[in-house]
Amino acid sequence: MATDSPVKCRRLEGKVALVTAATAGIGLATAERLAQEGASVYICSRKAKNVDDTVAALRSRGLEVAGCACHVGSAEQRRALVEACVQRYGGIDILVSNAAVNPGAGPLADTPPDVIDKILDINIKAAVLLVQEALPHLLRRPGASIVFVSSVTAFNPPEPIAMYAISKTALLGLTKGLAAELGPRGVRVNCVAPGIVPTKFSAALVETPELAAQQAETTMLKRLGRPQEQAAAIAYLVSPDAAYVTGETLVVSGGMHSRL
Repeated sequence: MATDSPVKCRRLEGKVALVTAATAGIGLATAERLAQEGASVYICSRKAKNVDDTVAALRSRGLEVAGCACHVGSAEQRRALVEACVQRYGGIDILVSNAAVNPGAGPLADTPPDVIDKILDINIKAAVLLVQEALPHLLRRPGASIVFVSSVTAFNPPEPIAMYAISKTALLGLTKGLAAELGPRGVRVNCVAPGIVPTKFSAALVETPELAAQQAETTMLKRLGRPQEQAAAIAYLVSPDAAYVTGETLVVSGGMHSRL
């Protein structure tokens, strides 16, 4: 859980951040980084025990973190999540939409309807609806910001995860559309597209040393990424340092191909 080196900047003092799917991988690293920079961070995940364990671990290090269980595909649970965050910390300045699923792999032409439905429901629909739920609170806070977590695979969806990758392509468009709508209302909207980061979610891509080496070779830096590197990019985008940045997707992939 520890970062590579101590974080000394405190760009997010007094801010409240809501981070979904934040008990492992990139979401956990993001929650940790935002809290280290001074934010009060509210996290969620589907399993209450994972949330409780993560909150306890981060609070034991002096970070201001709370959270609750939430399945982002449930309207009732999304509403309860936002209400719990606001009740705990008084508002929301930052929303990091990180939750995603990939329930199946294989050729697009053979992808079952139920797999398509679940990917679209969680990776796109729930992301839009969570923004709708949080937006009244974001609009009350000067300098409010939204970040979607996409993927470098969004630019060139590969088999066998093409359906998942296409859902991440949609987030690039969602970022542009919402940024145009919400910019005049004072809310910035950006996106991060991580490269291959060894986490539980991406385990299939790096499950053997040979596969991991193949993935590393696709980067210009010849190595895989770390969750903390994605978290640093997200922290920049939600900070005052990015006050004139909106509608952008920041690719953090070690130089992998990233053009539509």
